[in-house]
Amino acid sequence: MTTRENFGSKLGAILAAAGSAVGLGNVWRFPIETGQHGGAAFICIYILCIIILGIPIMMGEFLIGRHTHSNTARAYQRLAPGTQWKWVGRLGVFTGTFILCYYCVIGGWTLHYTTLAATNTFDGVPPAEFQDIFALFVSNPWMPTVWLIIFMLMTHVVVSRGIQHGIERFSKIIMPMLFILVVVLVICSVCLPGASNGIRFLLMPDFSKVTGKVVLGAMGQAFFSLSLGMGCLCTYASYFNHHTNLGRTAVNVCVIDTIVAIMAGFIIFPSVFNIGVDADHLQAGPSLLFISLPNVFQKSFGAVPFLAILFSTAFYFLIFIAALTSAISLHEVTTAFIVEEMKLKRRWAALIVTGICSAVGVVCSLSFGPLKDMLIFDMSIFDFFDYISGNIFLPVAGMLISIFVGWYLDRHILIEEFSNNGELRARYIPVIVFILRYIAPVAIGLVLLNQLGVFSFLV
Repeated sequence: MTTRENFGSKLGAILAAAGSAVGLGNVWRFPIETGQHGGAAFICIYILCIIILGIPIMMGEFLIGRHTHSNTARAYQRLAPGTQWKWVGRLGVFTGTFILCYYCVIGGWTLHYTTLAATNTFDGVPPAEFQDIFALFVSNPWMPTVWLIIFMLMTHVVVSRGIQHGIERFSKIIMPMLFILVVVLVICSVCLPGASNGIRFLLMPDFSKVTGKVVLGAMGQAFFSLSLGMGCLCTYASYFNHHTNLGRTAVNVCVIDTIVAIMAGFIIFPSVFNIGVDADHLQAGPSLLFISLPNVFQKSFGAVPFLAILFSTAFYFLIFIAALTSAISLHEVTTAFIVEEMKLKRRWAALIVTGICSAVGVVCSLSFGPLKDMLIFDMSIFDFFDYISGNIFLPVAGMLISIFVGWYLDRHILIEEFSNNGELRARYIPVIVFILRYIAPVAIGLVLLNQLGVFSFLV
């Protein structure tokens, strides 16, 4: 019997978990939510949601993974043998795979736009043509597929090399690079002539815009931004050693994720305000990253071509890194499952995951072109994958994790794991249990209803 691999250091464990949490949600969804919901006011509520919801649920996932040292599916079987709780673990594996199938499409887009920025393709492009550039690219049956496969092969190389020599070593290199890029981009952005308005927007709360929907939006953003319910954190925690402080690690990961998200705002909003664009009218989703921002960056830095090239390239490379670190964690969820349940060697398990997700990813990519008329519940294939995973799978998984840890698990297991068998004084355990029992399930239930549009329908 081979010994199961663990992370080799505390830093490696934290950076890997942070890499899983830091993703496209930090630079894709967070700026939109912030722009539409009062700037600093939304950020204040978001941070509160991270503290109340994010950290306890993340600790719950860490506990399940570290206690069992198993893939997500087997973890629940070991903790609740002979019960239906096994389906929560299987849901995590399925959700991680499901998300990676369309996430790799966006990862390919980030690679493509990095090359466009680096080759100064955006120089002199009229504002109206940025939408045409993006539309022509995503509707092309070949180019997005090529970039998607390159992105998946990069992910595959890291995962196939294992935990210490693959994921941990990669995280120790790429996460510091991500932080350096973020800092450099923030400095460049806040030095723009009209940056003060964007900075003021992010630092001075406008609580008049705060409504119940804003609070629900902040809860949803906090939940999705931290990669909760995807099986990633549970899987990574299964490689933690028994000296890892679960509470401190969860706090560190949440702090890193929140800082990156807020700093992404300091990259985007000073640039946006510099050219006189109202934050309320920022386009959502792909339109923000691949249509609005190329135009914004050209207008902001176009007077100095070299700076425009450097800023745009660094920004899209930053997005690519964020996408890659999250994709690696999603890939590992399914790879670990196949290795342990099907008894295959890691390189073959990783190859299976890469092949399946690439094939389904190609179908998702083609839904912008040749397969655009193929609809599922009036949604394109790509939109269907995005909607089902974000609006149903993740909140349902998060709710079940909260109930499982808060109500089902033996109290002794919680004390054992959070205190590292008595080495730590984990006085916060009653608070965490209370949140997981009573607050988190209700809050996530409200988020789920909001995502499904129930409240809008009632109003």
